[in-house]
Amino acid sequence: MNRIYNFSAGPATLPLEVIQEASQGVLEINGSGMSILEVSHRGKDYDAIHVETRECLLRVLGLDPEMYTALFLGGGASTQFALLPMNFLAPGVTADYINTGEWAAKAIKEAKRFGTVNVASSSEDAKFSYIPKTHSLTPGARYVHITTNNTIEGTEFHALPDTGDVPLIADASSDIMAKAIDYSRFHLIYAGAQKNAGPAGVTLVIARKDFIAEAKDDIAAILSYKTHAKSDSMYNTPPCFSIYVVGLVLKWIEAQGGLSVVEARNQEKAALVYGALDANSGFYEPAVADPVDRSLMNVTFRLRNAELDKKFLAGAQERQMDGLKGHRNVGGMRASIYNAFPVEGCKALADYLTEFAVANG
Repeated sequence: MNRIYNFSAGPATLPLEVIQEASQGVLEINGSGMSILEVSHRGKDYDAIHVETRECLLRVLGLDPEMYTALFLGGGASTQFALLPMNFLAPGVTADYINTGEWAAKAIKEAKRFGTVNVASSSEDAKFSYIPKTHSLTPGARYVHITTNNTIEGTEFHALPDTGDVPLIADASSDIMAKAIDYSRFHLIYAGAQKNAGPAGVTLVIARKDFIAEAKDDIAAILSYKTHAKSDSMYNTPPCFSIYVVGLVLKWIEAQGGLSVVEARNQEKAALVYGALDANSGFYEPAVADPVDRSLMNVTFRLRNAELDKKFLAGAQERQMDGLKGHRNVGGMRASIYNAFPVEGCKALADYLTEFAVANG
């Protein structure tokens, strides 16, 4: 098997061990004579996977199952942009949003359909190249929403805002389980799985049970958090295969030693790439100048001579590095180095960055 270095922002690299085990599950699961793609979501073979994955997710995040529940939903994080305010906002009710990039802006746009949105802070003034440190929060707001990691712009919250008694909500799609943080700071977290938790097709929603109990009742059942919590994400057919692979990824994280070990490796990987960029600052321009705001997951940068972009990408392809082209809305380059991305790939990129700068500087 030829495994290239896949720097894609998502769907992203999965652990090889997970892919190998999942491939066996596609052939047959639990000696059932059926593929995971075929078993009934109501049957015992899948039910055991469903329950175990939920329990493992809460365990990895260090959350008390008496206080928190985990839902497995469809539609990606983009659906949650609407479901969250649909469940908790109403005319005259205010939510605070911190605007740190394109995905945060989309969440804000959706929330405005259901209630009042206060943009408590924004880094738009500098093209979202930093994380705001001060916020104009609304006393008694329904919740405060952040996007923990900004995949397009390359910034990340490394310190959570103090919201007092107001519930803190996070779109953690691209850095969930990347660091050993106190997840109990959040009342609700949602994350599309396809970057750090599994394949596309399932969205994780982890929430305090008492917070879900406060959600509105006058919305369509399929769009209600209460519905999905009450039915254990079985109100409609869940994305069984994606949930199965998420479970395998969670087991892989535990086998690595948990989030503290994963974070240490992520710090090492990011330091390799940022180190090469900073050492060749006359040739490369990191999109995020202040290291305190730099993402561990998405390293964004530009070549100071944009005429060399195509040559840089072609050379990367020759070295079996794929997915380095930046998001179409911002251009430049982006190296996405999620949990499963190997240290060796970051070393290879760091070496290439230096070699290319020397050869073309």
